[in-house]
Amino acid sequence: MNKSGGSSRKRILAIRSGEFIDYKNISLLRRFISEQGKILSRRMNRLTSKQQRLLAVAIKRARVLALLPFLNNENR
Repeated sequence: MNKSGGSSRKRILAIRSGEFIDYKNISLLRRFISEQGKILSRRMNRLTSKQQRLLAVAIKRARVLALLPFLNNENR
């Protein structure tokens, strides 16, 4: 911990500079979905609130278009 009380680790960017949040970018969207198929929280994703909202909309659109599953039942 540093003097301000926060972590001294360097923050890793969750979304690289060339990547855009889009429902067609399935490889990007899969990074933000849990094993069960749930959208991960903003704290776990290390996203801004605007990015998290855009991500949630993109994941929901991809699910409706059958690009991503609503549930992941592979464990059964």
